[in-house]
Amino acid sequence: MSTTADRSRRLGAKGSRTRQRILDAAEAVFVELGYHDASIVKITEAAGVAQGTFYIYFPGKRELFEELVDDLNRRVRQAMTTASESGGSRLAAERAGFAAYFAFVAEHPGLYRIMRQAEFVAPHQLRQHYDRIVSGYTKRLRAAMDSGEIPPGEPELMAWALMGLGEMVGMRWVLWLDNEPVPDNVLADTASVVARILGVQE
Repeated sequence: MSTTADRSRRLGAKGSRTRQRILDAAEAVFVELGYHDASIVKITEAAGVAQGTFYIYFPGKRELFEELVDDLNRRVRQAMTTASESGGSRLAAERAGFAAYFAFVAEHPGLYRIMRQAEFVAPHQLRQHYDRIVSGYTKRLRAAMDSGEIPPGEPELMAWALMGLGEMVGMRWVLWLDNEPVPDNVLADTASVVARILGVQE
């Protein structure tokens, strides 16, 4: 079976833009109303497309929700990876990645509510969301260990710890403070905690 991404690629650039518009509208509607109260009618109205157009891209509401989880996952991973590539050291890369994550959360505060709904609506997508982040994280940490940049340890455990740190700090200092940027002192203190997890000097 072809995926929605496959279908949008066949429809070209215009189709991809329409599909993304539906996903963006779905994000807003699911955040405001929750999965069960959201409807395809409300989502298509928010996206400014006909209901018939919706079904070109998505078989139904559940499939749209699952794709939204995957879409948010792709975008947050890309933001973090792009930012971390500018860092010279592993610690610098972590700092840049954390800053990018907090910026993404400020722009997409619904990320938290969508993922919490996914626990009940699409648990496989939720597990995949975290597994994808941890998988890349683990590889980069293992490479840093192999090169001697950071002390030996269990890279997967470290990846989960770092991801948990970012998620909780983002919830406390971005989501709960009306999507304001993380204060500079909190960002600096987060970097200090990251250094301790990595076992390196700041």
